[in-house]
Amino acid sequence: MTGRSTAGVVRDLDPGVFAFVMATGIVSFAASVLRLTVVSAALFVLASAGYVLLLAASAWRFARWRGHFLADAVSPRGFALLTFVAASAVLAGRFALAGAAGVWAVLLALGALGWLVLGYGIPLGLIADPGRRRRRWGLDLVDGTWFLWVVGVQSLAVAALEESRAPAALTAGALVCWAIGLVLYLLLAALGLARLLTRPVTPAELTAPYWVFMGAGAISVLAGARLLAFPEPARLVPHALVAGVSLLLWSFCTWLIPLLVALGVWRHRGGGVPLRYDGELWSMVFPVGMHAVATGQLGHATATGWLVALGRGEAWAALAVWTLVFLGMVRAWGVDRAGKGARPGRSAGAGSGDAGARRTWGRG
Repeated sequence: MTGRSTAGVVRDLDPGVFAFVMATGIVSFAASVLRLTVVSAALFVLASAGYVLLLAASAWRFARWRGHFLADAVSPRGFALLTFVAASAVLAGRFALAGAAGVWAVLLALGALGWLVLGYGIPLGLIADPGRRRRRWGLDLVDGTWFLWVVGVQSLAVAALEESRAPAALTAGALVCWAIGLVLYLLLAALGLARLLTRPVTPAELTAPYWVFMGAGAISVLAGARLLAFPEPARLVPHALVAGVSLLLWSFCTWLIPLLVALGVWRHRGGGVPLRYDGELWSMVFPVGMHAVATGQLGHATATGWLVALGRGEAWAALAVWTLVFLGMVRAWGVDRAGKGARPGRSAGAGSGDAGARRTWGRG
C-alpha cells in the first residue's frame, strides 16, 4: 500500500483492522431497513470479502510474527483486537438475515471463541503488566478502544438472537452476554469519563475510536431490543425491565452524540488537526450505523412509531457517512500506491507498524 512488501504490511497490521468489516456489515443492515436491497447486498459482499482477506492476513501474522501480535495484545491498544469478535458477530447476523444458518453458526462460534480468548487474555495481560507500564500511564492508557470489550460481548448477544430457530439455551446465553455487557459498559463509562474530565487531553488524542463510547451503548440497546422478541428471557428477567434499561441506554448514548460532534469540531477547528481520511474513521462509522439500527429496532420492539421513523432517518445518515469514508479510503489507497502522502509510524503501544495499512483499513 505504500510501496512496502506484502509481508511487511501483514507483519505490522493494525490490531483493530476489522473495524472496516464491522462498519460495513452494520451499514448493510441499515440499508436493508431502507429496503435498498442492492445496496445492502453489495455492502454485505464487501464486508464478507474484507473479512476473509483480513482473517487470512491476521492468521499469517500470528503464525509468522507472533511476537508482534502478542505485543499488540498487551499494549494500550490491545482491546482493538476485539474488532475481530464484533466483525465475526456482525457478519453472522447478516448471514442469518440472508438465511444461511450454517455460516451464521460458524461465524458465531468463531466470534465466541475470540471473545473468550481476547476478552480474558487482554485484561489479564494488562493486569500482569510485565513491563510495569501501567503504573506510568494510569488513566492515560484508557481510550475509546476499551469499549470494544463491551461491543464484543454484546455483538455475540445480537448475533445469537438473529436466528429465529436458535435453541432456548442460546437465547439464555444471549441474555447473559447482554447482562455482562451492561456491567462492563457502566464500569468503562466511569473510567472513560474520568480519563476525559480529570486528565489532560490534547486534540490529537480525541481520535475517532472515542465514538465507540456511544456505539457500545447503542449495541447494548440493540441486544435488548432483540431480547424483547423472545419469550424465554421473561422467565429470568421481565420484559418491562429489559425495555426500560434499553430506553435508558438509548437516551444516554443519544445524548453523547452532540458531545462527540462538538469534541470533533474542537479537535479539527480549535486544535488544528487536519480533517482528512484516516482508517480510525471506521470506528466512527460503526457507532453511527449501530445507533441507527438500534433506534429502529427498539422502536419496533416497543411499538414506538417515532423511534422507528428516527431510525430510518439515521440509516440514511449512516449510509452517507459510510460512503464518504469509503471514498476517502479509496483515494488514500490510490495515493499510497502511487508512493505519495505516506505517514510513518503507528500509535503508541501498537509497535512500529505501517501507516499505509493503518490508514487504509482502520483500527478499532
